[in-house]
Amino acid sequence: MKTFLLTLIFVLTTTLTFAQNTSDIPIQNISTDSTVVYRLFATKNMYTFIKLNTRNGQMWQVQWSTKGSEYRYETTLSDISRVNEEEESNGRFFLYPTTNIYNFLLLDQIDGRAWQVQWGDSSERMVIRIY
Repeated sequence: MKTFLLTLIFVLTTTLTFAQNTSDIPIQNISTDSTVVYRLFATKNMYTFIKLNTRNGQMWQVQWSTKGSEYRYETTLSDISRVNEEEESNGRFFLYPTTNIYNFLLLDQIDGRAWQVQWGDSSERMVIRIY
C-alpha cells in the first residue's frame, strides 16, 4: 500500500509538472534599432514571418523553405497605409503577438489605434480595426 501511494504521488506530481505549458507565452526577437523602416516578426510557424513597414503599417506574409523556390514566397497581408504620407515615421507601427498562432495586434504607437492582424491562407488573412 505504501509503495502504491508513493507511486501515485510521483505520477501525479510528474503529470502536473509537465501539464504547465509556458510555450503559450509569445516571444519576440526584435531589433532595438528604432530607425528601421521594415521589421520581421516571427510567428509560431517556423517557416512564416510577418514583414511590417513600421512607417505606415503595411504588412506582408513571408515564408521561407529549404524544399525549393515554390515554397518560398511573400504575399500581401495589407497594402493599405494606416496614415497619410506626411504622418509616416520610422517605428510608428509595431506588431505584438497573441497566444493564437495566427493573430497579432498592430499598434500605432503615436495615436494608440490598434488592429487585429490574421495571417494564413488567402481566405483567412485579414486586418480589422479594434475600436
